[in-house]
Amino acid sequence: MEKMTVLKIKRLMEEKLSHPNWVFTYDREKESLRVEDKETQKGISISLQGVLSKYEQSNDLNAIEEYVYYVKEALTSMKMPVQLNGAERHIYPVIRSTSFPTTSNDIPLVYDDHTAETRIYYAVDLGKSYKLIDEQLLQRENLTKNTIKEMAMFNVRSLPTNMKEDVVAGNTFYFVRSNDGYDASRILNDSFLDSFKKQVSGTMTVSVPHQDVLILSDIQNEVGYDILAELTMSFFVNGKIPITALSFLYEEGELEPIFILGKDNKKNK
Repeated sequence: MEKMTVLKIKRLMEEKLSHPNWVFTYDREKESLRVEDKETQKGISISLQGVLSKYEQSNDLNAIEEYVYYVKEALTSMKMPVQLNGAERHIYPVIRSTSFPTTSNDIPLVYDDHTAETRIYYAVDLGKSYKLIDEQLLQRENLTKNTIKEMAMFNVRSLPTNMKEDVVAGNTFYFVRSNDGYDASRILNDSFLDSFKKQVSGTMTVSVPHQDVLILSDIQNEVGYDILAELTMSFFVNGKIPITALSFLYEEGELEPIFILGKDNKKNK
């Protein structure tokens, strides 16, 4: 098979995203491709190196299709009229990495700090996708950030928390994967985490490697930390919207990052 390059990824993305209303701008220095709607003058930038890395991990063009789907949904949702008043039950928090932008088209997004690795943004659900809430939308609807936050936290607590479990070397790993776009957001459901904490007999950890999974772990031995590190890294590199490969200890309602130092079975908390 011919070797894939950033420029080949660029050509593929332009071909698959071809649309009479969408224009492309390539930033050679950043190796990013911006797709913008001519009518709304809003768009999304794609890190081509990120797409290439995803492709190289799987050697499968489906990795590119995931990005194409994401961009199409994002551009389509930008054209949809969005209202917050009357949509109170459709407002949710979304977890992102601290490297995620805090503005969209130069308009500040509404967000809160969470941990050293993560940040909380707020979104209105549109069905197949959602739109992050920005300051302009808040002002237009005469709402405050605190009001939005209360709605979002109430709604995330109402989401189901069904889990699948896997036992490896005496350690139990539980996965929440509802594929509703808010799996990682369930890390904000304190009553769910507190309830889980009461059931574990070892050390409880919480992981949000990407948007569409929440991993809760009952770590019973040192090998468990190595397994956890490998597990979260695997999810992190394969996630459509990666968040963090680090896991957290959950103690007294607080999340504390764990730094796992590989096979010497030492951890720095």
